[in-house]
Amino acid sequence: MATMGTKLPQHFTVRAPVESDIPAIIELIIALDSKYYGVADEYSPGDIRDDWSRLDPRTDAWAILASTGQLAAYGTVTDQGFGHITADGYVHPEFAGQGIGTELVSLLETRAREMVHRAPLEARVVLENSVLQSDTSARSILESAGYLLVRTFWRMAIEFTEPPRVPAWPRGIALRTFAPDQERAVFDAVEEAFQDHWGHVPRSFEDWVQRTESESFDPSLWFLAMADQEIAGVALCRLRPDNSAWVNTVAVRRPWRQQGLGTALLLAAFNEFYRRHILHAALGVDAESLTGANRLYERAGMQVSLRVATYQKELRSGRDLATEWLPSDAEVEKKEESPT
Repeated sequence: MATMGTKLPQHFTVRAPVESDIPAIIELIIALDSKYYGVADEYSPGDIRDDWSRLDPRTDAWAILASTGQLAAYGTVTDQGFGHITADGYVHPEFAGQGIGTELVSLLETRAREMVHRAPLEARVVLENSVLQSDTSARSILESAGYLLVRTFWRMAIEFTEPPRVPAWPRGIALRTFAPDQERAVFDAVEEAFQDHWGHVPRSFEDWVQRTESESFDPSLWFLAMADQEIAGVALCRLRPDNSAWVNTVAVRRPWRQQGLGTALLLAAFNEFYRRHILHAALGVDAESLTGANRLYERAGMQVSLRVATYQKELRSGRDLATEWLPSDAEVEKKEESPT
């Protein structure tokens, strides 16, 4: 674990998190969300394990402990590939203002710099860190460390007080749910659609397919819009421990956009949630979506419930591999459906 240069306040120690820390990690995240958001999602141990499945917690995660043994802060660094590294950091509100956040950000960056060599030689490498927009302290720490605000993301949510609208399907489209032999086809459809998503870089099938092995995976909540035997679009959803639903992905491939397919997929998911007596659903969306995703979700009855500020810091200059996947301006102007 990278700890060089760490200057933690006295009586605090840092180590790698272990399985027995998971309940304290969940309590910390809930405490932070509650302070700035008013309420918090009910996280499960599976959520933390899912995060750890994409990194090595022995080298890429940190637990900062007070002298009492209480978890004061927690952070992770994940190499997403193609020069895109993400960091997540949380400081318990009880320990705010003691310099722990500043040192955690330093730890995360130190480890991220050790990952730079993994990117292609010509690639620009950035470290991305997202915080609640209302957390002015966290934003100040990042800005003081040289991060630049690059994007705002929204959480959008809906409460079902009555049955959702019935989806109207474009001609020739049939709805199916996921079958075990469709992993590759779903992956290819999502990757193709997300070429129009800000900051997207290609993912490997091996990494992506791990979500089908997650504790929260429910194939009956992966909705596929089929045009004969071809996937036109998908809505990939899961249930959360607090009996709410989360829409991970809404993706419509270019040939089937501007036909209302994204809205139909979302409404199909909403109807299934309602049938199961799941009365709250949420998702995350780029507030400046190139394809108008936020407008699609508003039309489906969703409202902004949380704002997240996304910051980046360049660790190495070079060719931005993410921008090579973005559409031309002319294509953007024509889009009404959402890849996300």
